[in-house]
Amino acid sequence: MNFGVKSLVTKLFVSFFVFAVLLSGVLALLWYQGFLEQFPVWYVLWGVTGIILAYMAIFILVFIVRPLRKVLSQMQLVLTGKPSKKIYTTRVDEIGLLAHFYNQVNEGFSQVASDIKDRRRILDELAVAVELQQQLFPKAAPEVSGLKIDIKNRPATELGGDSFDAIDGEKKTYIYVGDVTGHGVTAGLIMAMVNSMVRSFIDVSSTALEVIINTNKYIKKYTKPSMYMTMVMLCWDKASSKMSYIGAGHERILVYRAEKEQVEEIVSGGTALGLVEDVSGSAKEQDIPLAKGDKVVLYSDGITEAKNSKDELFGLERLKKAVVEYSKEYSAAGVNNHIARDLAQFVGNESQLDDMTLIVIDKT
Repeated sequence: MNFGVKSLVTKLFVSFFVFAVLLSGVLALLWYQGFLEQFPVWYVLWGVTGIILAYMAIFILVFIVRPLRKVLSQMQLVLTGKPSKKIYTTRVDEIGLLAHFYNQVNEGFSQVASDIKDRRRILDELAVAVELQQQLFPKAAPEVSGLKIDIKNRPATELGGDSFDAIDGEKKTYIYVGDVTGHGVTAGLIMAMVNSMVRSFIDVSSTALEVIINTNKYIKKYTKPSMYMTMVMLCWDKASSKMSYIGAGHERILVYRAEKEQVEEIVSGGTALGLVEDVSGSAKEQDIPLAKGDKVVLYSDGITEAKNSKDELFGLERLKKAVVEYSKEYSAAGVNNHIARDLAQFVGNESQLDDMTLIVIDKT
């Protein structure tokens, strides 16, 4: 729309011109009929002036003041956060332009208000989800005869995608870490679901193999095909004081041998949970012989794939070196704390791109 063509000045000029023509015609007719001759000239002039001023006042009131007051009143409602209405007008002058801009601003404010409301709702729901997830995390590692367990987790977002727990049963203790694809809300909700499932399956299963098989079936059935998770689970048999493990496509297990002061790598093996219907063919529970002072380290790839400002990875070799260095002097908690410190120094101010979980188990 070209608002400059029919401006208020133009409208006033045209209107006044038409009015002046009509008024001149009326005055000429009255003069012709001799009606005006009975009044002094200055009476006539004052009368004409009064009529012109009255016309201009009515024009300004009707075409400028009232419409402008209407627009300004609606603007005031918008600025104070009160409900406002759209202004419908066919005018193409400055008042129409102002009304048009007001409507655009009002629509923008309405959209922003709606977005804020939606975001508040999402944040409220996210807060509930975070609280629920925190309740599913182990509050503290259980005290287990023959073991000292320390767990550290640092999610990349409010809702982490790493699943982990240490569950102490009557006869066995299960320790595991899993990594759901991606991170954020979806990964966090799947992580919460998996933690709950694993606890339930441990109650009704006699081996870690059964827990892994049943967890895989549940994930495959109730999540999208694109969602899957890796996992490695340790099982400590209290009666025999033996440790076993079973893998589902997760990172390698690190075992520190106190006698040799060396770290061994164990390929966790298996197939990631949720990829296939049945993992019983690839999953296998195997023993990890442990002597006093030996340590077992489980971790998610957020540890080894952490990057510094030079785009270098923390890597498995740095992790192994740290495990050897600190295991000589510290127990599980000390090793975990020092590795966390080294990792923080390595990453510096770089953004955390993935969830980080580190579990250290010390054979006492």
